[in-house]
Amino acid sequence: VQLQASGGGLVQAGGSLRLSCTASGRAFVSYGIAWFRQAPGKERELVAAISRTGGSTSYVDSVKGRFTISRVNGASTSYLQMNSLKPEDTAVYYCAADKSMRVGVALNIYEYDYWGQGTQVTVSS
Repeated sequence: VQLQASGGGLVQAGGSLRLSCTASGRAFVSYGIAWFRQAPGKERELVAAISRTGGSTSYVDSVKGRFTISRVNGASTSYLQMNSLKPEDTAVYYCAADKSMRVGVALNIYEYDYWGQGTQVTVSS
């Protein structure tokens, strides 16, 4: 599968952005999807993950209540709605796909097999 992330940009603190991850290739419903981010000098971290059917989601504590991950399998697309953005959310955001066909969500970066190219999110104070 090939993943294409888009929707990043520059936004003021308190603002919102919606990231999109569009997949091509094998049926999208076959993959668990996650969004990761990497800030300069920091390790890549899991932000949110969603199971193949969308029935399970998981979020890093720092974004709970502000970010929402979703997916539309018929459109082969996952979304990350980001509200109440903070300067510390500034990073390159990547979408990733887990091919294991697990029922729930994968929480470890090593469990993701395919990666999109990343989209920059910059939040100004």
